[in-house]
Amino acid sequence: MNQVDFLIVGAGLAGCVLAERLSSLGRKVLIVEKRNHIGGNCYDFIDNNGVLVHKYGPHYFRTNNDDVIEYLSQFTDWIKHDFKVKAYLQGKLYPIPVNRDTINLFFNKNLKGVLETKAFLDKKRTRIKKPKNAEEQVLSVAGKEIYEAFFKSYTIKQWDMHPKNLDASVTARIPIRTNNDNRYFTDKFQGLPRQGYTNMFKKLCQNCEVLLNTDYQEIKNKVLCDKLIFTGQIDSFFDYKFGKLPYRSLKINFERYEKEYYQDWLQINYPNDYKYTRIVEMKHATGQKISCTTISKEYPTWNGEPYYPVPNLVNENSYQKYKKEANKLSGVFFVGRLAQYKYLNMDEVVGKALTLSKSLSILK
Repeated sequence: MNQVDFLIVGAGLAGCVLAERLSSLGRKVLIVEKRNHIGGNCYDFIDNNGVLVHKYGPHYFRTNNDDVIEYLSQFTDWIKHDFKVKAYLQGKLYPIPVNRDTINLFFNKNLKGVLETKAFLDKKRTRIKKPKNAEEQVLSVAGKEIYEAFFKSYTIKQWDMHPKNLDASVTARIPIRTNNDNRYFTDKFQGLPRQGYTNMFKKLCQNCEVLLNTDYQEIKNKVLCDKLIFTGQIDSFFDYKFGKLPYRSLKINFERYEKEYYQDWLQINYPNDYKYTRIVEMKHATGQKISCTTISKEYPTWNGEPYYPVPNLVNENSYQKYKKEANKLSGVFFVGRLAQYKYLNMDEVVGKALTLSKSLSILK
């Protein structure tokens, strides 16, 4: 029987960061990963056209956390890139998130400053003191026209449920701006690993053992460990005793073209047209100089790898039951988007993993 100091379930961001930190202290670490690759949903690869693509959809790294970027920069150089996204609506492309340029184009206005734009939106918005759901959140900030044009149908496609049935945090992730900042994010650091995420992950876990194509449930009685770190679905750990927590997934179709670029932008969202939600062309961010290109079209689905915890009160209550069970365990730690059933950004996952590694490093 194999014996290790730490058994880590899952070779995504949380798992590999913890593996690197703990193995650097001389601890014996074993990672088990059910898929045939490391990197979790950040996994990227060079396709048959020679284009670097993100298998599980685009992962745009950004952060305001200096500790996170300083840590990761030990394992990769970066391509700095301010990510920009457009939304296709009635034959026109609008900047996303909605900002002053979006508002001027959509309403055929010429608003010239933050105060003027705020005053305009103030007339449009619905007076709701404490938005209870994703619909009310947008209505309270920007009003019915913006909500129905840019948010309502997109949210229904993405989540397969009406925004009224989702937590306000879902639409709050995409702000309504009154300036003309056309960047998708405003974080001070934005970019991609220069050689790709997978290369970075290889360096993170180069000093520990990794078992791919290995389900934790199949080996949990074959490995002795002092501590267990679980980054998978928390409900699976407890054999779904309180029922399955729902996750939205994506079916991603890759299309290859013998041209330098397919579209003029990294990402174009389709809130109202077509069954897919967005088309992504990663070459705009990676800067690859190659005569062909690959795009990805995303179709949200309930089947496939878990991507997005579904945030509403019913699911949160179910998760809390699992969390209560987890808190009873000694020597078992749950970290990451799936284990915490929370839509965490990549830098948040890294930050939580670094924090946990510091506390684990002093445990005997």
